[in-house]
Amino acid sequence: MAKVHPTAIIGPEADLAPDVSIGPWCIVEGRVRLGAGVTLVAHVHLCGPLEIGAGTTLYPGACIGLPPQDVKFKPGDPTAGVVIGAKCIIREHVTVHAATKVDVPTRVGDNVFMMVNTHLGHDARVGNRVVLVNNTALAGHSSVDDQATLSGAVLVHQFTRIGRLAFISGGAPVPSDVPPFCVSAGRDSLAGINRVGMRRAGMERAEIDAVWHAFRTLLARTTPRDELIAGLDAIGESSPAVHEMAAFVRAAGRRSIMAPPGRPPAGFFQWLKAARWKPDASDVSDDAVV
Repeated sequence: MAKVHPTAIIGPEADLAPDVSIGPWCIVEGRVRLGAGVTLVAHVHLCGPLEIGAGTTLYPGACIGLPPQDVKFKPGDPTAGVVIGAKCIIREHVTVHAATKVDVPTRVGDNVFMMVNTHLGHDARVGNRVVLVNNTALAGHSSVDDQATLSGAVLVHQFTRIGRLAFISGGAPVPSDVPPFCVSAGRDSLAGINRVGMRRAGMERAEIDAVWHAFRTLLARTTPRDELIAGLDAIGESSPAVHEMAAFVRAAGRRSIMAPPGRPPAGFFQWLKAARWKPDASDVSDDAVV
């Protein structure tokens, strides 16, 4: 039988596995299914439709499945809700919002570690064994593939894709797609490949070298998209990892591929033009204070 603290509020539609543990002052409302061994430490708010896999632990202040931050979404609109996988760690004040779609939920995979104050917006998707460090926020419809790591205070733009085993440095805004195995540092700029992550994932040295060759010859310079895909395909004939990079670039989303090292980020020249602009006499009104 589930262990439920007397101060917790559990709605009639909740489906709890026998060994679920629900701590003080938790709220579970709507169609919520909690798998075996799920633990709500305290002050957790869950709102269905929501499914949480076995062995996942949620810490105080976590709010999962509440309505999306979308002005088009009205209270009571239908939603596919949220699905969270097994053995995840959801730390304090994490927020995961329900989908705006009725057929595809906001989704978190298995063995995901969401640290304090991380946010997953509506219709976003996170793969397996992903790490989101404190204060990282993923906007709506963004996606992060398996084993990627996003350091502290990373901000991911709507519809942006982050490939498998990519690494995003702390404090970086991510307005463009980051291919698999790549490192992003600073604003909208690739910095290299995730050698440490690939080694820890058990990738062979030959595969890592092939990814480095692809990065150095194609992604580290301004390469037209068709030429980039062709080049990755050629190297990918003997490298499954580079073949995966080619597939990622070919499946273009709404965002461009992140800029190579040393290239000004998107919007830089518009910013520079605005910074250099100086008003002339015709731009100053008669009643302006000088």
